[in-house]
Amino acid sequence: MNGETVNFQFAPVNAYDAHISANYMVLDFGRLKASIDKSKSNLKYSIDNVQNVQTQLASQVSTVYYNIVYLKKAITVEDSVLNFLNANKRIAQDRLNNGDAIKLDVLNIQSQIDAEQNHREDLLNNLQKQITLLQYTSGITNVSDTSFDFTIAVQPSPDALITAQSSAPDFILAQDRVEQARADLAVTKLTDKPSLVAGANAGVKNGYVPDVNQPRFNYNAGVTLRVPIYNAKTKKQITVAQSQVKQTQLAQETLSNEYQKNIEQALTDIETNTEKINNMQSQIQTALSAEQIASSRYLNGIGLNTDITDAAVNLERAQLTQLQYEYQLCLAKIEYARLTGFKYW
Repeated sequence: MNGETVNFQFAPVNAYDAHISANYMVLDFGRLKASIDKSKSNLKYSIDNVQNVQTQLASQVSTVYYNIVYLKKAITVEDSVLNFLNANKRIAQDRLNNGDAIKLDVLNIQSQIDAEQNHREDLLNNLQKQITLLQYTSGITNVSDTSFDFTIAVQPSPDALITAQSSAPDFILAQDRVEQARADLAVTKLTDKPSLVAGANAGVKNGYVPDVNQPRFNYNAGVTLRVPIYNAKTKKQITVAQSQVKQTQLAQETLSNEYQKNIEQALTDIETNTEKINNMQSQIQTALSAEQIASSRYLNGIGLNTDITDAAVNLERAQLTQLQYEYQLCLAKIEYARLTGFKYW
């Protein structure tokens, strides 16, 4: 040429590349939809689990609440017994002062009064514990009810089981777990499916000959097809996922058997305690009449002080027994409500 030296550079000293990329899944053979379905099943399980926790908490709070009602009513019975014994103690004391009785009569009645007073203190102690527990679980400190007023319509065992299968949180969660297992299986089966992705990018970079330091606009676009050849791990994962589906389905069947047993037990408790309460009415009336007769006989000087204490204890036992049956009936109804998914809170 003219003898001049030309410096030719194949690569820049400093390389620059700035671009924006975009990718779009053209075809994934259902993997995205399967992943979305799996996320939906997980979300539904979380929502239903909140409902399950609420149901369990409601059952626990109701039990504590009616424990308090029971203890208050038991204290009322105890107060009635103490009033009766104290009234007859005054009669015994007057007879002792008049020389018509011995000091042992007064001491025997006082001994029974002391025993009943200790029983009352135990009831008060338990009552305070239950109030503290109710405040901890619900924030409520005052229980105004004085009766076991929890009511629910009961069904025969087969109908109750059908109701439970559609409403009880345990069954809802069991079905959610089945759906989760199926969603996992669907995602696993699609792991080795091919995919077709379209992509493009545009930007500026240097390094183009002959002026390698000059940034220039560039772009490219294309599609990518990914086709997995063979993956033994996927087959094992599918087998495990299928096994998980079967396990959750078997768990549903086991839950149905367990609920049928528990529902029948709750219905038996409701029927038995209702019958016992009805049978206690005549027993209480008999014990009340015996107490009145014993008090009258002692007042007229023809009865013994032991007749008074025996009559008082018998009446107290009858009243507390009936109260216990009413309490057990209430708890059986609460359990039936929990089993059948009845929302009462």
